Amino acid sequence: MTKPNGNADLLQPKPRISSPDVLAAEIIEHLTYGIGKDAKVATPHDWLTATILAIRGRIIDKWMESTREAYRTNGKRVYYLSLEFLIGRLMRDAVSNLGLMDEVRQALVSLGVDLDVIAELEPDAALGNGGLGRLAACFMESMATVGIPAYGYGIRYVHGLFRQQMADGWQVELPETWLAHGNPWEFERRESSYEIGFGGAVETNGGLDEPRRYIWKPAERVIATGYDTPVVGWRGARVNTLRLWSAQPIDPILLAAFNAGDHIGALRESNKAETLTRVLYPADATPAGQELRLRQEYFFCSASLQDILRRHLQQGNSLASLPDKVAIQLNDTHPAVSVVELMRLLCDMHGLDFDQAWDITWRTFSYTNHTLLPEALESWPVPLFERLLPRHMQLVYEINAKVLLDARRSRHFGDQEIAHISLIEESGSRRVRMGNLAFMGSHSVNGVSALHTELMKQTVFADLHKLYPDRINNKTNGITPRRWLMQCNPGLTGLVTEAIGPDFKDDVEKLRPLDAFADDPAFREKFAAIKRANKERLSNLVLSRMGVRIDPSALFDIQIKRIHEYKRQLLNIIEAISLYDQIRSHPERDWVPRVKLLAGKAAPSYHNAKLIIKLANDVARVINNDPSVRGLLKVVFIPNYNVSLAEIMVPAADLSEQISTAGMEASGTGNMKFALNGALTIGTLDGANVEMLEHVGEENIVIFGMTADEVAAARSDGHNPRAIIESSPELAQALSAISAGVFSPDDRDRFSGLVDGLYQHDWFMVAADFDAYARAQRQVDAIWTDPSAWYAKTIRNTARMGWFSSDRTIRQYAADIWRA
Repeated sequence: MTKPNGNADLLQPKPRISSPDVLAAEIIEHLTYGIGKDAKVATPHDWLTATILAIRGRIIDKWMESTREAYRTNGKRVYYLSLEFLIGRLMRDAVSNLGLMDEVRQALVSLGVDLDVIAELEPDAALGNGGLGRLAACFMESMATVGIPAYGYGIRYVHGLFRQQMADGWQVELPETWLAHGNPWEFERRESSYEIGFGGAVETNGGLDEPRRYIWKPAERVIATGYDTPVVGWRGARVNTLRLWSAQPIDPILLAAFNAGDHIGALRESNKAETLTRVLYPADATPAGQELRLRQEYFFCSASLQDILRRHLQQGNSLASLPDKVAIQLNDTHPAVSVVELMRLLCDMHGLDFDQAWDITWRTFSYTNHTLLPEALESWPVPLFERLLPRHMQLVYEINAKVLLDARRSRHFGDQEIAHISLIEESGSRRVRMGNLAFMGSHSVNGVSALHTELMKQTVFADLHKLYPDRINNKTNGITPRRWLMQCNPGLTGLVTEAIGPDFKDDVEKLRPLDAFADDPAFREKFAAIKRANKERLSNLVLSRMGVRIDPSALFDIQIKRIHEYKRQLLNIIEAISLYDQIRSHPERDWVPRVKLLAGKAAPSYHNAKLIIKLANDVARVINNDPSVRGLLKVVFIPNYNVSLAEIMVPAADLSEQISTAGMEASGTGNMKFALNGALTIGTLDGANVEMLEHVGEENIVIFGMTADEVAAARSDGHNPRAIIESSPELAQALSAISAGVFSPDDRDRFSGLVDGLYQHDWFMVAADFDAYARAQRQVDAIWTDPSAWYAKTIRNTARMGWFSSDRTIRQYAADIWRA
């Protein structure tokens, strides 16, 4: 028998050949011996799994090579901590990035299987909600593409957020069962298991001449076990790891209780552990919901940090070198508890004193802020935090004392400034401010667009910025062009390659030569034909899912986002009502046929967001069934928005709705996806729209509405929304129709709260921006009636969007923040 490492050649598998015939043979082998099916009776799902296993083997070769290289060089690693990773389907992504699309397609054809058919069967991984999670997925792919050794850390949700269905136009939340039949992409890592504690008490020891040591004795313990998914970079140059944590009880069953007949009680600990990783963003309107969310965040942060320290020390590194070898990026405030958890591990488990540990901690972490909404900067009631994490509460107070004393002495901060930077919110009930904790505990704090970063300095972190003036910096978000152009829009990718060559596939900023083709009538015609084909695909999806016929020759006006009042789906719907009224009142006018398509999920406890979904569906029901409209306007809300749906909707869009209240959208990445795929943007000067305006040119984007400064001034001065509404006949009429029950004859008061909110305070400036938005939409109509002008503008959007690649963003993180 060969001893381990006795023959290195035997321990290194030979690289796999990837010709179609070899791939076909491997698919059959996996089908037969991995799944236990004969090809004659195999189902499409069997073929999907067998194909994934064949592809996976080639990924593993590169994955192990990447891991060995990282250990060999012992360079700096990046760890990306995020509560969400909205990775979508992986098969097509992996095959494309490996450069094997043609070979796999030919292999399956030889077996009588259609790649496109089985690819559609792969479930979307339910690991995120919206832009935050999709950004994390784009960043992971780009880190692998640009050659940065990285791990992503998150939670392996069994059900994720929820699967959205409609019942009489209302959102209904159902469990997402993406793991019901297993996940062939993941690998359980039992050796990467860590104990996580909650509750209990803190004891101290140490004499008068000895340093005091703190010993946390948790009342509850669970085990976090890692599940690894490979993340393939472009051309397979590097494969990184997404490690997701699953919770398991230490004692799965209390056997004595079970044998005594208490069958439910016997499984109590098991159920409690499994609850930790069952649902993304459990509703936090109740104390139990808040506790579960804090438990989830601490669970994945503690497991991740224990894993990071184990790997760091395993390679012979010292704790003092942690900032030189490790960069930990906090994706929003959800992982902010990592700051105090690392302090606990360094002080209590590894014996460092507080000052040593703090110096290591803040130099290791960096923090990305994604919101200016105070309610989205998480905070936790002090009693809850102290009961659940008693040792961490002690460290929060100790960190706070250190920082506040320094602010008093070195910066001469007054009481008001101290109150703003403190980790403890004192107005009302006392709460632990996680945004402030992430800021204090990081050497870098970045915004995600130029406007957002400047507003951070002026608003939510003004006093912390004064205390640490060198920490805030900007890293404008980006998207991976592999998924959001090459994979989701192969027709356009082929046309671009034919026009300017393939270099843009390796560097998307080399799309710029396409600009010259905007004035080429033959190219515009081909570009329009590809857009038409993408619209036909979406039309077929809408017909099959919803039974609604939409005309691909109409202008496809699309808004796909998480449903939130600041994103202003309500503004879009009210304008649809106004347009509906005008079409009926003025049938003699030459109206542009338009289909308004919306999709997105509302948080289960967000009443107004769910009302907006209901209003969209009620308005759609009335408009779509009114013969007097003559098919000139249709409204469609497509349920269960996810990555796979976005991959169909984005290439089909003619008009991209980016209409958030100025100063409230941190960046947006949907705006980038749409523009890259040849859509015209209608939007406010908010988030990355500002930078998109600079890159695509003001003649190739439609901007309207109040600026962030104007919004802030209107709020502080007290604007009069009632006067605004009464001075706008179209707006007043649309709101009157909603209030009168035109769209809700079964319940005339259903939307009274939404309408009253606009009359009374209009916090999100829906009424204030309505007339400007309506004018901008008629400007869009005018452009649409000249196809040459329309496609010239949209081609220039595609050509000029290269800067918004996540590869560029990641290189900036690596150079300026991670030093990786």
